Amino acid sequence: MELKLAVLIDGDNIPSAYVKEMMEEIAKYGNPTIKRIYGDWTKPNLSKWKNLLLENAITPIQQYAYTIGKNATDSAMIIDAMDVLYSGKVNGFCLVSSDSDFTRLAIRLREAGMQVIGIGEKKTPNPFIVACDKFIYIEILKNQFEVNESDTSERETIDKSTIDRITHKEIKLISVTISDLADEDGWAYLGDVGGLLQKKQPNFDSRNYGFQKLTPLIKSINNFEIDERENQNGRVKLVYVRIKEQKFSKSKK
Repeated sequence: MELKLAVLIDGDNIPSAYVKEMMEEIAKYGNPTIKRIYGDWTKPNLSKWKNLLLENAITPIQQYAYTIGKNATDSAMIIDAMDVLYSGKVNGFCLVSSDSDFTRLAIRLREAGMQVIGIGEKKTPNPFIVACDKFIYIEILKNQFEVNESDTSERETIDKSTIDRITHKEIKLISVTISDLADEDGWAYLGDVGGLLQKKQPNFDSRNYGFQKLTPLIKSINNFEIDERENQNGRVKLVYVRIKEQKFSKSKK
C-alpha cells in the first residue's frame, strides 16, 4: 500500500533553496497528498518562498506572531498535524524543521501508528532526530551527485564540506547490526542490514558520507566483505555482507 503523506513545513526554520530537492526526496517514500507550509507571510524573510509554493503546489498557512519571542508557527503546525491525524486521510507524516520543539509531536504521531519522516539541517537537535522513523539532512539533498567513473570505490563527487567522515562509532554500529542478522557463516542480507541500521539510528544515510547507496559505502570500509549472489531466477543480484575479521570455521568435536 502506498504511503499517503502529510508534508508540514516550518517556513521560519527551513531555507527555501532546498524545496525542489526536498519534494523529490519525499516522493521516494510516498504520495504527498497534503502539503502545507507555516509562517508569517507578512514578513520579508519568507518572500523567497512565494513562487516556489506555486511551482510545488504547497499551501501557505498564515500565522501571525502574537508575541515577540514566541513561535506561534510551531503551535499552528502542531495543531494542524493533530487535525490531520484524526481525519484519517494519511498514514504518514513528513515534518520539515530543524526545531526540537517538534520532538513530542513526532513521538505522538508514531504512537498513533503513523510513519514519521523528518527533514532538517545538520544542526537539528538529536531528540527530534531519534523521535522520527527516518531523518534526512537537507544539506545532502542540495548536492548534485555526479558519478566519477574513474573512481573504483564508486565515491560520488560532491561538496566535500557537507560530507561526514566515517568514524569508529559508525563502523561499530554497522558491525553490531551485521552480527545481529548474520547466519551461521556470518553473512547478512544487506537490505536487512540497512533496514535495521535505520531503526537503530534514524539519521543513518550513506549520502551523509558521500555515497548514493549503502553497498558502495560498505565496500569502502576494509572491515567488511561483500558477496553478490543471483536470485533463483538469475535476474537480480542479492548483496550479502559479513565482518572480515571474524573467524567462521566450525569447531571440531
